[in-house]
Amino acid sequence: MTILDIPELALVALVGVSGSGKSTFAARHFAPSQVLASDAFRAMVADDENDQSASADAFGALHHVAGVRLRRGRLTVVDATNLQPHARAGLVQVAREHDVLPVAIVLDVPEALAWERTQARADRDFDRQVLARMQRDLRRSYGQLAREGFRKVHVLRGVEEIDAAEVRLDKLHNDRRELTGPFDIVGDVHGCRAELEELLARLGFVLHRDDAGRPVDAVHPAGRTAVFVGDLVDRGPDSPGVLRLVMGMVAAGHAICVPGNHEHKLLRKLRGQDVKLTHGLAETMAQLDAEDPAFVTGAATFIDGLASHFVLDGGRLVVAHAGLKEAYHGRASGRVRSFALWGETTGETDEYGLPVRYPWARDYRGAATVVYGHTPTPTPEWINNTLCVDTGCVFGGKLTALRYPERELVAVDAQREWYAPARPLVSAPTRPDTVLDLADVTGRRHLEHAYGTLTVPAENAAAALEVMSRFAVDPGRLVWLPPTMAPCSTSTVEGFLEHPAQAFGDYRSAGVERVVCEEKHMGSRAVVLVEREPGPFGGGVVHTRTGRPFFGPPWDGELLDRVRAAVGTAGLWDELGTDRLLLDCELLPWSAKAGGLIREQYAGVGAAGRAALPAALDALEAAGARGLPVDALRDRMTARRAEIESYSAAYRTYVAPTEGLRGVTLAPFSVLAGAKVTFTDRDHGWHLALADRLCAADPEFFTPTRRQVVELADDAAVTAATDWWLALTGAGGEGMVVKPYAGPAARSARGSLLQPGIKCRGREYLRIIYGPGYTDPAQLAALRRRSLGRKRGLALREHALGLAALDGYAADVPLWRRHALVFAILACESEPVDPRL
Repeated sequence: MTILDIPELALVALVGVSGSGKSTFAARHFAPSQVLASDAFRAMVADDENDQSASADAFGALHHVAGVRLRRGRLTVVDATNLQPHARAGLVQVAREHDVLPVAIVLDVPEALAWERTQARADRDFDRQVLARMQRDLRRSYGQLAREGFRKVHVLRGVEEIDAAEVRLDKLHNDRRELTGPFDIVGDVHGCRAELEELLARLGFVLHRDDAGRPVDAVHPAGRTAVFVGDLVDRGPDSPGVLRLVMGMVAAGHAICVPGNHEHKLLRKLRGQDVKLTHGLAETMAQLDAEDPAFVTGAATFIDGLASHFVLDGGRLVVAHAGLKEAYHGRASGRVRSFALWGETTGETDEYGLPVRYPWARDYRGAATVVYGHTPTPTPEWINNTLCVDTGCVFGGKLTALRYPERELVAVDAQREWYAPARPLVSAPTRPDTVLDLADVTGRRHLEHAYGTLTVPAENAAAALEVMSRFAVDPGRLVWLPPTMAPCSTSTVEGFLEHPAQAFGDYRSAGVERVVCEEKHMGSRAVVLVEREPGPFGGGVVHTRTGRPFFGPPWDGELLDRVRAAVGTAGLWDELGTDRLLLDCELLPWSAKAGGLIREQYAGVGAAGRAALPAALDALEAAGARGLPVDALRDRMTARRAEIESYSAAYRTYVAPTEGLRGVTLAPFSVLAGAKVTFTDRDHGWHLALADRLCAADPEFFTPTRRQVVELADDAAVTAATDWWLALTGAGGEGMVVKPYAGPAARSARGSLLQPGIKCRGREYLRIIYGPGYTDPAQLAALRRRSLGRKRGLALREHALGLAALDGYAADVPLWRRHALVFAILACESEPVDPRL
């Protein structure tokens, strides 16, 4: 058996004459989706896989698809003859453009066998001279493939060797996603062995020494792994000592290490290349002269074997000496290695004669945390989920480590200035947290967050931008938007479109055992961010579910004053240890915010029906009195008049006079977040208890939320909650929202997020939504065929984005990052979903 080692991410070119079995080989060793066949692309562009005149277009399309796959990190196999250098050059170029390794697999079979196979195919009509020419091209290819850029070349000669071959996909050296830490990531050491020993000890590592007292290993009793970002050598007093310790830790499995540009330069010098002894290399070479030659040889071998960067913790952490932009994560090419070692320069030099480095971290938008060194700064600074841990120890600064995932910094002072810096240490240029970039939210974007992933279509982003840019509140105060709410499964109970039985069944099928049924207030969703002290910006904000100011001044300010006072009276500021709270509420009555909508959309229908139907009935009565057969029509109009009356009564229930805030009440039901904390992990009993305390603090302004807690396995409790809902809706209430009692962030038994709430609306309220006559059996039957899948999916996506935004707010992440999440919630609202659901 011949093992063909191929990187998991590579562009594989099959090379062989017609009839060599390339397609058979590809089908046996690779998934159909991984194989791009030139014949298939000819058929795609010309409807004929043998149309050689279409080859240029076919390969253009093939190269494009290959590039898309490689950009997405997918192994790609090209099934073509690939016998000409120019054809292979195009594939090597595609691989290089996407920083993956090009691999060639050559299938060499006897010409007679290839000719026999070719003759057996009715779609091959060339003569044997063509095949002989292919065979000569194949022979010439042997010595050219490596020179052309193929990093691995596998040659299989003969049918037996081809049939016996097995493809083995190998992880790239930089792919260590299986290592989850915890890690202690150490900045540039530069020969400062004493400071490194002190830092490791402070981190909890136990040093092991050899007979000469030199540190040769360090072990953490809790199993933590040290990660070194490179630049172990040069400038400092003991580069060999640092190398000895780090090499020992790596060999023992207690550390991993990436190379820095100083290791790269040292290796070139040790390999005999002409390297200038500058920037501390002279000191390192002098120190190595006093070491055993075997140690020096071992150090060179160690440096030579280091990967340019590491992808760790399931892809959530990347470590590279000079940092790494997102497109290079997990890739392997000279360009990637160069960036990891030196970063990217603008081509300019500063007043000290040093290169000006491009501030890649300011433009970084990746989900992975990138930790790096290379450019010393006085203190570590988080920039867009990246951190530089080089704090200039050798220049008299500090030696710093990041504890991951805790994101805690640990540092020790340098014993002295060991090497004078060429320029003073300065902080890296940062993008102010309050500055947003239009590119953060425009166009088609793919968002990854702790609760999942989401693609925002460009057209949805454009619609959200229209609202955000013209109407929304200050993005710094737009912390969260409530998700849309999915209705329960369609009811099978006679006369009902929605019914508690289906709401309970939906959660029961997801493995939920306990729910809370909350009265659904018929008002307008209001999100209230209130601060303990009013301050120059009003002490908070109150906005709608689409991020618009609720009333505007001065009423929003008056509303915040009432909420602030109630929070203080209830003692929540001190109890929760916060100076701000984010509340999810409903503002009542509906007409306070939706008066225009009620007049234009609902009242008009009712008024028209009440005006027209009595006249129509009078005419039908008169016609009936004359003996005309209008009984059936009169009965239908009579029923329609009753429906119109029920329709008008339904929306009138939610209309009440208000003047400013007079007549307005607020019904809070969730306390989502405070300063540097979220409360989404608390159960709904906790949330509603705090809401009750606000109601008690100001009963005139706050409206309580009635509820029932239901154990779904308890039939009596389910029946009682159903009866409660029937009484609630029979008295004019909108209905109820059923929620997992465990809280807003509740998950199913399988670990997936649950619907945050399922609404179950009353029979009469739905008359407003679906029209006066929706309870007609024929209409109800049609409505029961409504599709709920898209609405439910939308609700879950928006809920996940909201949780991620709340986490970001509590963690005080950069404004652009959390605003992108809130913006995506609003963008989701542009999805084409039936608004009546």
